[in-house]
Amino acid sequence: MGITTSLLLLAIGAIVVAVTTYNTVGWILVAVGALGILLSLIFWSAWGGFGARDGAARRTTVIEE
Repeated sequence: MGITTSLLLLAIGAIVVAVTTYNTVGWILVAVGALGILLSLIFWSAWGGFGARDGAARRTTVIEE
């Protein structure tokens, strides 16, 4: 589940909590969305992310003479 899906679940859950009487369903959607965002941010570097992990280059240029 990506950040987009997590944000969508979070927004739908907030709307369900605010507008309807299905508060439990809304809070579950909010929790799942928040957890998805948290996990997406934690594992961002493992999925590719921007740049290298430690600041070191991922690619190494080898020059043979």
